[in-house]
Amino acid sequence: MRQLSSLDFKPTFYFWILIYEYQKMKNILIINGHPNRESYNFGLAKAYKEGAEKTGFAISEIVIADLTFNPNLQFGYQKRTELEPDLLVAWEKIQKADHLVWVHPVWWGGLPAMMKGFIDRLFLPGFTFQLQPDSLRWEKLLTGKTARIITTMDQPGWYYRWFNHQPSVHQLKKGTLEFCGVKPVKVSYVGVVKTSKETQRGKWLKESYQLGLNGK
Repeated sequence: MRQLSSLDFKPTFYFWILIYEYQKMKNILIINGHPNRESYNFGLAKAYKEGAEKTGFAISEIVIADLTFNPNLQFGYQKRTELEPDLLVAWEKIQKADHLVWVHPVWWGGLPAMMKGFIDRLFLPGFTFQLQPDSLRWEKLLTGKTARIITTMDQPGWYYRWFNHQPSVHQLKKGTLEFCGVKPVKVSYVGVVKTSKETQRGKWLKESYQLGLNGK
């Protein structure tokens, strides 16, 4: 009888290590910033979720419009406003997530008001970043997480990027997520939605599904 050597076990051993690492790194949180459940944004978020579930990733969701909270950071950083229960639950989900998927429309070049308020209230010193005393430096407290922004608009993505200089992307990607240590942050531009045909919308849904399938 042929004796088995250690080489005979390596493929199986490495196979399970790869599966373990692949699954372990993908706790995905989908954050929907559109206030209207009838919007195309919810279709994109649903398609992403279905793709991610097909692969077997752990999925959680935050629909900002369903949360009860004051979006106004009334005292800035001078005085802490206690977080409402819905924001506490949202913060727990963000902490547990490895990958953050933000789905939102571009309105007046920026984010919907409630989504901006959600960020203002939750992305706080001591939570997502920490300023160092007597210094302009800061500690990034969300390091190790990655993100995907899926943003809809009524203009071509290339026009928004090159001619309008993508202010919402700079705000969310550069000014918020990367500031707090989330990296890399990839962006998917979906537009023009207003004049799009059913076939084009179906294509965008398939692309969102594929992103979820690959956990990207």
